[in-house]
Amino acid sequence: MPLRPPLPRYLAEKIADKLNYRHLDNTVIAVVQEATTNQVLMVASMNREAVILTLTTGYAHFWSLSRKRIWMKGETSGNRLHVVDVIVDCDLDALLLRVKPLGPTCHTFKWSCFHNSLHTLLTVNEGKHK
Repeated sequence: MPLRPPLPRYLAEKIADKLNYRHLDNTVIAVVQEATTNQVLMVASMNREAVILTLTTGYAHFWSLSRKRIWMKGETSGNRLHVVDVIVDCDLDALLLRVKPLGPTCHTFKWSCFHNSLHTLLTVNEGKHK
């Protein structure tokens, strides 16, 4: 029987403790994918507590590398990510979150953060996104 969020905290902690938090700020990589279309929506970082919150609430939580705090996707916009499944990679240092978005995922209000072609990098006069 597959385990899917929301899960009891004790089980979420047991799962979180198995992961390899080897990336910046002791995080795992989270690839977020739309569950119906398989479109990649975003990539973010998750520390242990963000993993536990995601597994217990059923909504995606991440670790902000710039703000140094946990945040729930959509906490201000309302565009939350309902997590329907979580898949772990072979090295236990990355998660695939299969989600049903409750609105656009990108902070630019586009459905996915992956909307720029390589050509865009050569034609846009803006600086690097921060």
